[in-house]
Order: sequence, then structure tokens, then C-alpha cells
Amino acid sequence: MLLASVVALVVSFVLSAETLQLARDPGNKLDCDLNAVVSCSTVAQSWQAEIIKFNGLSYPNAFFGIAAESVFITVAVIGLIRVVVPRWFAVCTWLGGLAALMYAYWLFTQSVFVIHALCPWCLVLMFSTTIQFMALTHASVVVQDLPRLDGRFGSLRRGLDSYYRLNADLMVDVVWVLALVAIIVVKEGPALF
Repeated sequence: MLLASVVALVVSFVLSAETLQLARDPGNKLDCDLNAVVSCSTVAQSWQAEIIKFNGLSYPNAFFGIAAESVFITVAVIGLIRVVVPRWFAVCTWLGGLAALMYAYWLFTQSVFVIHALCPWCLVLMFSTTIQFMALTHASVVVQDLPRLDGRFGSLRRGLDSYYRLNADLMVDVVWVLALVAIIVVKEGPALF
């Protein structure tokens, strides 16, 4: 989780810098503009790149990425030093990770199916968020003992424990990532290269 969060933070800084670069010179081409399909500029100039608006100002998504990834890095460090956090904190962290994942996937689907352009930095961010969520879920179940299921749901908890003890989650994670890659390759195919 720490490595994925650091990668996501660095990418958020890069995307923020590119957003500022485009704001200064909207006609400028970015280094990651390779062709009509692989184009950071196309994605960055879409309405989806700045969905938060307040008082007539819009805020680039990348700025929120900097804030969110800083929190996830802090949580990962807390986990690495084996601090047991309160249940409410662990639940809120997992829900935050789920929200980040859903937002990343919404942006991904917008990019692939609506904008019809892919930003390489955005893809790295989406894959980093995916790995981050996978690690966070693993830690939530294995280390934080979430969800706590007793009584009639005890067999479900035993099933979860077996699932993680046997590392079945790693197989599911690999298939998950390969499915995302397949969506990109099937949708965009030769235009990627």
C-alpha cells in the first residue's frame, strides 16, 4: 500500500504540474501526448478533469489526489509500524479507499468510453489506486479483523480467513488487474502503439 500510495502521490504532483502548464498555455502539447488516443491534453481539457466547482472556480482532480494520497501514505506507515487503530478508523480508512477506487474507475470509464483518449499518468494513478485498495482490503481483513462476524455469520468469517490465508486474494487481484489491461487493449487496440 505504501509503494502504491507513493507512486500515486508522485503522479498526482505530475498531473497537477501539467494542469497548471495547460492553464498557462491551453494550446501547448504535453510530453505524454503521443497520438489521438494517448493524449493527456485531451483528457485534461475535458470537463471530467475538474468536476469539483465552488464559487465559480473549478479544482483539478489532481489536487485532490495530492491530499488523498498523503493520507493513504500516512495510514500505510501507521500500518507498517504495526499500530492497531480503533475499529472506526479502520472502517473509515477502508471506505475512503473504496471511494478513491470508485472515483478512479469512474474517471477511467469516462476516459475510455466518453472522452476516447487515455492519459498514461491517469492510468498509472488508476492502477496504483487499485493496488492500494487491494492492500488496504487485505490489511483490513487480516490485521484489523474486519468485518467482525460472529454467531450465524461465523462461517462467513472463517471463509474470509481461509480466503486470505490461502492467498486466494492474490489470484483474484492478478485477474482483476489483467481485466483492466484487457479493457484498454480491446477498446483501443492498435491505436495505443
